[in-house]
Amino acid sequence: MTRTTPKRAVDLEQLFPELVPLRRDAVRLHPRAGSPSAAESSVGGPPLWPADEPWPLCPSTSHPGEWGGPAAEGPVPLVPVVQIHRRDVPQLAFPAGTDLLQVLWCPFIIGRCPTATPLVRWRSSEEVGPALASVPPTVGTAPKDSIPAPCVLHPEPVVDYPSWDMPEGLGPELSVRMEELRARTGLRYGYHLAEAPGIKLGGYPGWTQEPCWPDCPTCGRTMEHLLTVSSWEYDGQSYRTWLPLEDKDDETGEERRDADGGRGAHSPAGLMIGDAGGVYVFECRSCPDRPVDHHWDCS
Repeated sequence: MTRTTPKRAVDLEQLFPELVPLRRDAVRLHPRAGSPSAAESSVGGPPLWPADEPWPLCPSTSHPGEWGGPAAEGPVPLVPVVQIHRRDVPQLAFPAGTDLLQVLWCPFIIGRCPTATPLVRWRSSEEVGPALASVPPTVGTAPKDSIPAPCVLHPEPVVDYPSWDMPEGLGPELSVRMEELRARTGLRYGYHLAEAPGIKLGGYPGWTQEPCWPDCPTCGRTMEHLLTVSSWEYDGQSYRTWLPLEDKDDETGEERRDADGGRGAHSPAGLMIGDAGGVYVFECRSCPDRPVDHHWDCS
């Protein structure tokens, strides 16, 4: 089943032409619980990994315990976070000769790993050869909240506009008109109209606190946003405009519950980044080796 974000209820670019040069293309991944194979794009699914390539370990071999508990000592296998086949997201700028994006991270990434930058691997699926049969388990003490459950994807291109990343001076300039829009329609620009929430590629990061864009350690340029991994696909405000049509209850406007009363679209990957925050992965496309950095925050 495809997933379709409702069309914005107002024409933002007509109401706020200042936003036109700030628009950015994004791809909502719309993860849903499932059993993806390595041949499929996924969140938390098995990656298409060469059998003769060692499974990556966290560079750190000591991770502080939670709430003063004992530290986790020894090697920690990384966990798969996102895999994207180019055929599923042709909008993504794949490096030449590659058609597969794989992102893995240390399960202690949230405040308990001194070398927490995620591993981003671009590769050619044709060159994988014999594939790894199964993903090595990570350590039993790893926090489950930062290990995504396997999800199939339903990628959808959307357009983002900045909220937290509004250029300095422009926010106050637009605030009066945005308040008038809110009084007329009940729509809050930041929650209902700006950037898409949830796990996505490109666009603007789904910050829950002040932006923190890293600079490339090689060339010094500000890095580009590659991936947002959020705890939730929507919250108590954003569902009004961002909940896909296929998941919406026509009567209430909220997510349609399943037979067990669950909400499969709200947090399908089972993540909780801090207190309902997110992890943001950045890369430098100006440097040949595309250096990577990240930031995480929570509400």
